[in-house]
Amino acid sequence: MALIQNKKIFFNYEILEKIEAGIELFGFEVKSLKKGQGSLEGSYVTLRGGEAFVINMHIPPYQPANTPKEYDSLRNRRLLITKKEIAELTKMESQKGLTIVPISVYNKGRKVKLEIAVVRGKKQFDKRETIKKRDTERELRRNLK
Repeated sequence: MALIQNKKIFFNYEILEKIEAGIELFGFEVKSLKKGQGSLEGSYVTLRGGEAFVINMHIPPYQPANTPKEYDSLRNRRLLITKKEIAELTKMESQKGLTIVPISVYNKGRKVKLEIAVVRGKKQFDKRETIKKRDTERELRRNLK
């Protein structure tokens, strides 16, 4: 069950590969995510110094009054993935037109995981084609009922 999702990813990008990553969070950020707060809108993954970070992921404080004053809800959060996966992602990201974006945050047992994907941006005509396909499938389902 996803705690938060970025639904526009599937419309705006063509997904090439998905990877599951752990994410380094504070306790009150985990509580906030489990409450369903937070946003992946406009966030992306960057690779620096052999580590991966998610940038622009918004997680509001669980209890604003009890949150440290210096807390930044858009801070860079480190991803917990293996060196082998980081090397693979670095190789893929260096290709022109590819980027790494988070798709969803979810629970796996007691852990909070982030699903990231290597994506290629869709052109305008590809988006129109997606809309047409969705509409025709919807019409077929209506007619079958």
